[in-house]
Amino acid sequence: MTSSVGEIGASKKKKNRELLLPILMLLPSIAAIAIFIYGFIAKTGYTSFTDWNTLVQTDNFIGFDNYRFLFSDFRFQSDLRNTLVFTILFIAATMMIGLFLALMIDRKVRGESFFRNVFIFPMAVSFIVTGVIWQWLLNPTTGFNLILRNIGFDSVPKWYTSTEIYLGLPIGQIKFGIPIAIIAVAIATVWQMSGFAMAMYLAGLRAVPDDLREAARVDGAKESQIFFKVILPQLTPITMSLIIILAHISLKIFDLVYAMTGPGAMFVTDVPGVYMFETTFRGNHYAQGAGIAMVMLAFISLLIIPYLFSSLRKGDK
Repeated sequence: MTSSVGEIGASKKKKNRELLLPILMLLPSIAAIAIFIYGFIAKTGYTSFTDWNTLVQTDNFIGFDNYRFLFSDFRFQSDLRNTLVFTILFIAATMMIGLFLALMIDRKVRGESFFRNVFIFPMAVSFIVTGVIWQWLLNPTTGFNLILRNIGFDSVPKWYTSTEIYLGLPIGQIKFGIPIAIIAVAIATVWQMSGFAMAMYLAGLRAVPDDLREAARVDGAKESQIFFKVILPQLTPITMSLIIILAHISLKIFDLVYAMTGPGAMFVTDVPGVYMFETTFRGNHYAQGAGIAMVMLAFISLLIIPYLFSSLRKGDK
């Protein structure tokens, strides 16, 4: 009896040690995340409510004054418009091109691996390099415009140097519409990310069972009906994941815009990331820069948190 009790006690101690070891292994990572991510977010959030807008740090609490200034500022209003337009153009074009490329490759074309590598290659290039390349390609005096002039076109697009706002309606201090210049930025970003969308959709297409397609054909469904009623519903999880990933990229984009156009004339290509960088590290307005960062975090959270809750609920089921 005594020996069995001792064995039970030893077994419990062994289990406790086995549980304790993983916890101890994770503690450094948990501490680093708590300090360098959530701790810094909390510090940035607090700074956004202070008057620290000089080189000398001050912690005087001023409430929402920095946020009131931002949302009444012409440049920040332009940034919000540009981000909205850019996000819609970027996500829509990237997903449509990616799906089209995936459908073409899914036909088992010759040289499939070659085409896959060609389409996904731009992802290996940094956004800085992409910005520099497309700055030259879309420059009013070089790149595509030089080719257009050489073949006889006198009137060529201004691309990212244009200050025109298409369908502009006055809202606040800005014209709310589609800045022509932001389309050029969207073209460069779509070029880089459409290969990623292609890879995601191709994986989804290859996961659709052939039995479903054959069953639909046996029932007399046309190829277009098979695509819209059988294949597309199967790609819904891929589509949702792509929307989240691409929207996250568009909301926090900085390097491509900074390398390609900067804020642009009349801030037609400016985005919150560029404004935050210049406000914080060039203007030394740390509290206002922190406010921009918190607005960006709020937008990204509004997008990602509902998706995470939805995923967790599906996982529980």
